[in-house]
Amino acid sequence: MSDRLYTVLLYSDDPQVRDRMRLAVGTRPAADLRVEFTEAASYAECIRLVDDYEIDLMILDGEATPAGGIGIARQVKDDRADAPPTCVVIARAADRWLAAYAEVDATLVHPLDPVTTGSTVAELLRRHAGAGRAA
Repeated sequence: MSDRLYTVLLYSDDPQVRDRMRLAVGTRPAADLRVEFTEAASYAECIRLVDDYEIDLMILDGEATPAGGIGIARQVKDDRADAPPTCVVIARAADRWLAAYAEVDATLVHPLDPVTTGSTVAELLRRHAGAGRAA
């Protein structure tokens, strides 16, 4: 696997949550993967970034308001055949059923553990690259 740069979209209405997401992922979630981040603080901004740029992974705050990450994940999956993989950060592990209904690719639970977060992000990026989207 090449040392490719991947673009990860972080969505939350709370800048502190986006900071915690960025710190948990880091710029190298695995030795062979580098990531850069773009951020959205609103539903409209999130959708615009997905529409206008090649996003390799979306990490969405399931607790964001007024538009939660689970709803955005479902909307993007419904609207786009080429939807990027999605990871939703939830507050309660019991909400995984709702994330599964929204067809998210992975869930993480607040507070984010850097080891679990990094391995989850690396797996999603590798799987996505293997599906032919990344070079």
